[in-house]
Amino acid sequence: MEKIVSVKNDRIKTWKKLNNKKGREKQSAYLLESWHLVNEALNANQDIKVILTTTKQLSLHQNELSHYNGELIEINDEVANHLGSTITPQGIFAIVGLPSKEDINENNINGSWLLLDNIQDPGNIGTMVRTADAAGMSGIIFGKGTSSQFNPKVLRSMQGSQFHLKIIEGNLQYWIDILKNKNYQVYGSELNDNAVIYSEIVPSENFALIMGNEGNGMQDDLLKITDKNLYIPIKGNAESLNVAIASGILMFHLKK
Repeated sequence: MEKIVSVKNDRIKTWKKLNNKKGREKQSAYLLESWHLVNEALNANQDIKVILTTTKQLSLHQNELSHYNGELIEINDEVANHLGSTITPQGIFAIVGLPSKEDINENNINGSWLLLDNIQDPGNIGTMVRTADAAGMSGIIFGKGTSSQFNPKVLRSMQGSQFHLKIIEGNLQYWIDILKNKNYQVYGSELNDNAVIYSEIVPSENFALIMGNEGNGMQDDLLKITDKNLYIPIKGNAESLNVAIASGILMFHLKK
C-alpha cells in the first residue's frame, strides 16, 4: 500500500483542488470526507478512484475496506488535516468520479421531483435532499444559483442521501418544459392571491415541486409557468417557515 506523509506531495496538491468547482471540473472528480460518506459511496457502487485513510481509520474499517478493489493510500494526520474541510477531520477520504450528465435525460426522467431555485444554504440543501429521500421522491434538480451538490458543506449535509436519488444540475425552465410535456403537475411555493392551500392537492406519483430562495422566494419567471402555487398556512405568530421545513411538509403531502 502506498503511503503519503507530506502535504507537498503532487497528488495531494491535486486532490486539494477538488474543494473548488474549477478543480472538480478539471479532474472530473470530487472529494468525499468521513467514513459515513465513503461507506455510503461504496454501498452505492459509486465510481471511487482512490480511498485515502489514516492508520486509525484503516484499522477501524479494515473489514469493510477489504471488499474495495481500487487504490488504497495510507496518509498521516497532517495530510488528513490538509485535505479535510472540517476542523477535526476523521482521516478518511474518497476521490469519486463525477457522474455522467447523460445518465438522466428527457426520456428517462420520471416519478416525483424536487426543484431547487437558487437555494444557497448548504444546511437547507442537505435537509431537503435527506427529506426528499425519506419521502420517496425520485430526484432533485439543482437550478441556477443553487449551491453545487459537490460543495464540501453540501456533501456533508446530505449525509449520503444523494446516492439514493437522481440528481441533476441544470436550467429549471428546461426541465419544467420536459415535465410539462409528460403531463406532470408543476407546483410552485408562494403565498399570493392565486395560491392554493397545499392540503387541497390530491397526492400523486408524478409531479414537480419548486422551492425558492431562502430570502426572496421563487423567481417570477418560474412562478408564471407553474400549474399551481401552494402555501402552508401559518397558525402561530411566526412570520414564515424555513424553506427546508416547508419543503418537507409539501413533499410528504404531495407524494402518493
